[in-house]
Amino acid sequence: MENEKYIVSARKYRPATFGSVVGQKALVNTLRNAVMSNRLAQAYLFCGPRGVGKTSCARIFAKTINCQNLTPEGEACGECESCKAIEAGNSFNLMELDAASNNSVNDIRNLTDMVGSPPQIGRYRVFIIDEVHMLTTSAFNAFLKTLEEPPSYVIFILATTEKHKVLPTILSRCQIYDFRRITPADMADHLAYVASQEGIETERQALDVIARKADGAMRDALSIFDQVAASSRGHVTYQAAIENLNILDYDYYFQLVEAFRAGDVARSLLLYAQIREKGFDSLFFVNGLANHIRDLMMGASEATLSLMEQSEEVKGRYRQQASQLPLDWYYAALKLLSDCDQAYRTATEKRLLVELTLIRLCQLLNPPTPPFDRVEREAPVIQPILPSPQPTTPVQPSPTPAATPSSSPTPAAPAPSSSVSPTPSPSPSPAPAHEPEPVRPVSTPVPSKPSKSRRRPNSINLSPTLPEAHDKPRTEKTEAGGEDPTSPATPAAPQGGDNQPYTDDQLAAAWNRFIILHQDRRVLCSSMRNLLPQRIGEDRFRVTVGHQAEMNAYNSDKYLLTEYLRQELRNNAIVLEFELNTEQEQRHYLTQQEFLADVVKTNPVLGQFIQQIDAAEA
Repeated sequence: MENEKYIVSARKYRPATFGSVVGQKALVNTLRNAVMSNRLAQAYLFCGPRGVGKTSCARIFAKTINCQNLTPEGEACGECESCKAIEAGNSFNLMELDAASNNSVNDIRNLTDMVGSPPQIGRYRVFIIDEVHMLTTSAFNAFLKTLEEPPSYVIFILATTEKHKVLPTILSRCQIYDFRRITPADMADHLAYVASQEGIETERQALDVIARKADGAMRDALSIFDQVAASSRGHVTYQAAIENLNILDYDYYFQLVEAFRAGDVARSLLLYAQIREKGFDSLFFVNGLANHIRDLMMGASEATLSLMEQSEEVKGRYRQQASQLPLDWYYAALKLLSDCDQAYRTATEKRLLVELTLIRLCQLLNPPTPPFDRVEREAPVIQPILPSPQPTTPVQPSPTPAATPSSSPTPAAPAPSSSVSPTPSPSPSPAPAHEPEPVRPVSTPVPSKPSKSRRRPNSINLSPTLPEAHDKPRTEKTEAGGEDPTSPATPAAPQGGDNQPYTDDQLAAAWNRFIILHQDRRVLCSSMRNLLPQRIGEDRFRVTVGHQAEMNAYNSDKYLLTEYLRQELRNNAIVLEFELNTEQEQRHYLTQQEFLADVVKTNPVLGQFIQQIDAAEA
């Protein structure tokens, strides 16, 4: 027993009959029925991922069609001379060619020369060409005629993992069989059978981990099983599997999701630090967390449970945690992790990128107050600073004949628009004869005489190039929020209403928020980033642009921009005017000769020096 040569499980337990093939039941039944009904094609193409049984099925098929004592189930007997020769690997009826290393025209010619020899034992000669997509175009063309019209005793079986690289002329001459990935459950069952044959103690969770690690390839699963069995000395446990395969325990993912649900940022960052200390790559962690949340989303509904590649015991834990989260949370979490995966490769501080992603995941169900995570989308709201009251005669809402000035200046209380007194306020200009102009309630007193600067305290001057705009007194038309109806620039301001005061800083903040929220309007936003409206009246602003394309963009979206500013600042009297500056100076770029002539003109000494150089070279 000690001197017995060790054979790896991938070779020792390689399928020898159709019944021992794992995970390809429908395809195997088709091949078995073709053998039993004697309906064999001249060429087959087996395609699919690695390690799913393409070459093994080709050998089983070759052995079955040459078997001299076929069983009633359509299986090879394994006892006749042909079966033993094929199992021993010395049969002349089975020829295998590795196209990865034999892909030239001469190799294909050698193969076609062997086609002319009939079988000595059995009925067919089978030629298996593995990795057929590696053949050159010339080799494919040299193989076409033989593949289309081979002798009656020849069958070709082509195997490939990349069917799209095979020429269409080859595909049209073959029966195509697509091998599918083996499910983790089928692989775990087969690994349990192998372990029972080898006398190895296993845990079902460990076999599930190995099956998921193999990613649908039975050959890889058997190789991984041998590795874990050797390192654990015949005791394949879950802990031994994750330690030897460098797999992160999914318990970390469950703890992280609990931290996200509770909004515990500190706990999520500490768990990430522990994962890094164990030596796991951050990108591997991000992808693993995304897969875990994906499985949670599948477990949230009974209809999608079959999409989870987990054991029944683990599925129950997934379902329990999935029931505690809303469905929209999964979409937002997967979007954050997908963005992190894409930005990871170009990020300078990769750890900080992952930590920011974890923080945002914690804030999905527990948003901060104020919403700090929305800084890039919405500027903070700035509270208006009311100006100091000035001694003046405020507008009185009560119907008194005249207003009596008080000893101390106090601002007039704003009145609702529905309760405005019919008695008009005193005004230096007479009201129109056809209709009295409505009085807009004001929150600050209006000075009796205009001052040189109309800017409110603690505000930013938005019009440095037009200081004279601030020197103009505010007219009654501007105070009421009206606009010239013939102006095509902006929509007319509504009359009346409880309009709130605002500062120039607040206007600039609303202007920038519009840019952030409407980035799809590229021309408009690009112009708005370089411009700010210039105040030319109480609530009237002018925007001067230097290009017709910018002017067209403003004219196209003037209603949208104006209404947005009115809503943000709660003032319906805001009016925007757009003006095209057609007198911009056209720059003239000098040529090299013109530039040199201009320099020499201003510096004669340099001109003499250049003449001396030219004379020396001549």
